[in-house]
Amino acid sequence: MRRFVPALAGLACAVTAWAAPAAAYEIDPLTRQPLDQPLTVTVRAPAAAAAAVDPLDATVPKLSPIPRETVAYSGPYGAGTIVVSTAERRLYYVLGNGQAMRYGVGVGRPGFTWGGVQTISMKREWPDWRPPAQMIRRRPDLPRYMKGGPENPLGARAMYLGGSLYRIHGSNEPETIGTAVSSGCIRMTNEDVMDLYTRAKVGTKVIVQR
Repeated sequence: MRRFVPALAGLACAVTAWAAPAAAYEIDPLTRQPLDQPLTVTVRAPAAAAAAVDPLDATVPKLSPIPRETVAYSGPYGAGTIVVSTAERRLYYVLGNGQAMRYGVGVGRPGFTWGGVQTISMKREWPDWRPPAQMIRRRPDLPRYMKGGPENPLGARAMYLGGSLYRIHGSNEPETIGTAVSSGCIRMTNEDVMDLYTRAKVGTKVIVQR
């Protein structure tokens, strides 16, 4: 199994019709490598090293530079709704009674932004990652499968948005929260996505505002 540098987290989200051509960048903004060169990888020591990593290790969650907090909410959506403001780079879980839980998030970089209404169709703890065909066409050097765990770019939890290729998922790069760096997915710290995961249910409505 290959172990990819932390910058791989930004590649976990699929590229759709909104994707900007790769040629628009001389240097990949996520990997900091020339786009005409394959991603640098290191090979994980087999068996013993893999067994030493417990994907449920409590030290994996990291604090966000944007702490979650309960805030006043006067929007039109009812309790249990998730509202993502890509311009504000915040996610709101509506609590009801004029309040919402607010989280900092990372959103799609230019060319990868989107908006609309989805529902959470599936939830997974320490999800495996299978890059979709669109991403493989862009980056044929990517693995076809990566087992869930602390190094997986989907992080500790993932909530899948309808039949789309997007997810709300964790990240081990808390410094990217509050920025536009993903390929369209909504990125949270592991700590925050684990909190949201306990609140949101399958069927939860997700409003993504551009």
